[in-house]
Amino acid sequence: MQKIPDFTEAKTKYRMIHKLFFTLSLWASIQVTTTYAQSHTALPIHQYRVTETKINDLIHTKLDVKFDYAKRYLYGQEWVTLKPHFYPTDSLRLDAKGMDIKEVSLLHDQQKTALKYAYDGESILINLGKTFQSTDQYTIYISYVAKPDELKAKGSAAISDAKGLYFINPDGKDPNKPIQIWTQGETEASSAWFPTIDKPAQKTTSDISITVQDQYTTLSNGALTNQQKHADGTRTDTWIMTQAHAPYLFMMAVGDFKITNDHYKSIPVDYYLEPKYAPYAKEIFGKTPAMMAYYSQVLGVEYPWNKYAQVVARDYVSGAMENTTATLHGEPVQKTTRELLDDNEEGTIAHELFHQWFGDLVTAESWSNLTMNESFATFGEVIWHGHDGGQDKEDKSRFEKLQSYLRSSKNGKSQTLARFYYHDKEDMFDNVSYSKGSVILYALKNQMGDAAFYQSLQKYLTDNAHKTGETHQLRLAMEEITGKDWSPYFNQWYYQGGHPILDIQYTYEHGMQKIAIKQVQDSTVQTFTLPLHIDFYTANGKETKAIVMNQRAQEFSFPFAQKPDFIDFDPAKILVGEVQDNKTQADYCYQYKNAPTYYNRSKAIDYALYHKNPETTQLLVSALNDQEEDIRAVAIQGLDLSDPIIKKMVETKIIAMAQQDSKTKVRASAIFALGNSGNQKNLAVIEKGLKEQSYAVISASLYAIKKLAPSKLDRSIAALDSEAKIYLATLIKKLKNNS
Repeated sequence: MQKIPDFTEAKTKYRMIHKLFFTLSLWASIQVTTTYAQSHTALPIHQYRVTETKINDLIHTKLDVKFDYAKRYLYGQEWVTLKPHFYPTDSLRLDAKGMDIKEVSLLHDQQKTALKYAYDGESILINLGKTFQSTDQYTIYISYVAKPDELKAKGSAAISDAKGLYFINPDGKDPNKPIQIWTQGETEASSAWFPTIDKPAQKTTSDISITVQDQYTTLSNGALTNQQKHADGTRTDTWIMTQAHAPYLFMMAVGDFKITNDHYKSIPVDYYLEPKYAPYAKEIFGKTPAMMAYYSQVLGVEYPWNKYAQVVARDYVSGAMENTTATLHGEPVQKTTRELLDDNEEGTIAHELFHQWFGDLVTAESWSNLTMNESFATFGEVIWHGHDGGQDKEDKSRFEKLQSYLRSSKNGKSQTLARFYYHDKEDMFDNVSYSKGSVILYALKNQMGDAAFYQSLQKYLTDNAHKTGETHQLRLAMEEITGKDWSPYFNQWYYQGGHPILDIQYTYEHGMQKIAIKQVQDSTVQTFTLPLHIDFYTANGKETKAIVMNQRAQEFSFPFAQKPDFIDFDPAKILVGEVQDNKTQADYCYQYKNAPTYYNRSKAIDYALYHKNPETTQLLVSALNDQEEDIRAVAIQGLDLSDPIIKKMVETKIIAMAQQDSKTKVRASAIFALGNSGNQKNLAVIEKGLKEQSYAVISASLYAIKKLAPSKLDRSIAALDSEAKIYLATLIKKLKNNS
């Protein structure tokens, strides 16, 4: 599951545009990534969260459902087949939240025998009438009514609601919203629309028949095997999933969707969108087959299901959800060509797809082991960006994940990754499970080597396919592949919390370069063992040294005939932690030019933004030609065109960037800067931006006109094309009200 980033919580498109520009001047704005629900660290946690004991195992779940839109009810029939896990049993408990239970029977040779049961509104305890052995299978028939809107469901900051089944605009009264039905199972909300053992350790095949009005399209797990029209204008679609998957990954979506067909090899890849957005389906989702090919290749495990569909739903309660074979996205992914010029949800699309291996094929055994789902999916985002866009994009994505995690921690303190003590399972969906876990995996890949790392993942996936997994199984797979004991790594990063904060001091004397390092994280946080590399730049080139830090304070010495020109600590930036390395201005200027990784360049520009002088100004000028658009955009904001000296240096360059840069973010940043220049001659360039397709560029142009020539604002707004006026209506109103 992809949780909602801060910026996608905006209820209007204006807020996204507003954020784009007013945060360009802050370097942190291009480092922001998803923020998640945080655990309640201030409260004592005493209960160890054991994996739910398996008394009965789900085998097959057959559902036949139809809907009452007026009442917002689901009328369901279920045939659920189970077996005792090991010990004989004469009872069955099924989770079933907020339902009316009409009938519970044992089915044998097509004959139903009514069973005694007790129902408390949360679960059904069924007396099976006889004792079944672990070799026996039995089928229970249940007739029920699900009433999701009457359910007092508890959501969280990560998943805003938990009623399982959602009716969107069911009475059709909102003319601007389609009529839809969709489900959301994670964490344990599938049992709000069908009785089941609603735990991630359970797996079952499924057969779901959905009866809807004939004009609607349906989507569910697996293959659409039958469509039967009825005389009353309804139609029943039957979706069959022949491979077992967890109950929380069951899904349905019903609505006026237009399907765009694609494929990966012989596997259907389909995109379900509102008709208005269907023409843009390939632009939104078109990289999906390439992602499937890349992930299949790098993991050594082919895409494991018979189809992959993606559907976009209104009023979704989170970011996106990796239902088996059928990901459900929130509406931020649904964009036109014009909107896609400025922004896309490619990271979310990659994240949910990677879950089809990590989370769906092999499912976290319990919510304590959520890292086996979410850390991997977030890691999948990172490596896709690198595969698709190059090393800078990979490093940028990884750096964003690290910064997101660090902002959610304090003094090096945070929860453990494998977490067996928590207040609520929803607390697991935080920046530790997502962001920190992803960079811990990346660091492990760096230590292990790519070949060994991916072969280990292949073994983990193959050994546990269609079953569940936990961190120990991952470790054992890695040990079998590499022949190395990885317990120290897992003990440090998975079973203990926090991260190191390193304070570094550099001194050179008598031919020795000394590096004094202290771990200054909170005293309650563990002392870390850290294998690290250090690059020394000298007149003779670059030398790399390896060290291992395993104490709170250590000093390392290296012989050099002359003081190194520059020292790059942890050059690949693998460390999952913070570094306070007391660099000088000369160091930042050197690293931008001579050690130009994404991290080093971004940190140099960060320094230059807040330490204005001729040398840092020159650094920002150099960054106008940076290969990464975010760095170019931010560098522009650091150059004050109202300063005559800076104007002479860069105004011509920024004018050219405003018109010619290939990235809308950079063009917008340049136009915004021209608006702050005070130079009326720049107005012609700014006004050209109003004619662009990019809403970001148009927005920047409006801001710039208001700043430079406010008397022309109304005329400029009037000249906009009708589509832009509608899209930017809230922004336009704000600009006018503040005039």
